[in-house]
Amino acid sequence: MTPPTDLAPAQAAARLDRYTVIDVRSPGEYASGHLPGAHNIPLGDLHHALPELKAAAARGELLMVCASGNRSATAGTELAAADIPAATLAGGTTAWAAQGHPLQPSDGAPTAWAMDRQVRLAAGSLVVLGLAAGTRFRAARWLAAGVGAGLVYSALSNTCGMAAVLARLPHNRPRAADLSTTLEALQQQ
Repeated sequence: MTPPTDLAPAQAAARLDRYTVIDVRSPGEYASGHLPGAHNIPLGDLHHALPELKAAAARGELLMVCASGNRSATAGTELAAADIPAATLAGGTTAWAAQGHPLQPSDGAPTAWAMDRQVRLAAGSLVVLGLAAGTRFRAARWLAAGVGAGLVYSALSNTCGMAAVLARLPHNRPRAADLSTTLEALQQQ
């Protein structure tokens, strides 16, 4: 089992044509902008795509991408456990765009907010709701406290339960046809 290699955005950009790029973000995040030529296989569906990814890795190099590098590192570890070599983009699409490299929007796909933005909206709304309701019902303040504690735990554990829940919403889930189309495209490369 070979651990995934981290590539800086400049390194990846210089050799982008050599990689099959796999974006493991949610379909909504992918639609808002992705590396040119990237295929979208959300992290939760990666295990379904292992045979196609193994075949793609046999033909060339894989580059795993997400927004910040955390999900792509998880994907790289999962691929390494399946004996599939892959590199990851350090800093994800955020670092890629910050260094001036282009992001390609999905044609005709509705753009959803990035997952971190969705989490901030949901968490902030729940805190405000808990505090507002707490003016009439004192126990409602526990909602705000619970969300705050969840955010602290999220930071300490580098996981996010709220993101996991939000990823299950329809606009963040791939349609079966999207995943099968992506897997077919990988087979034809």
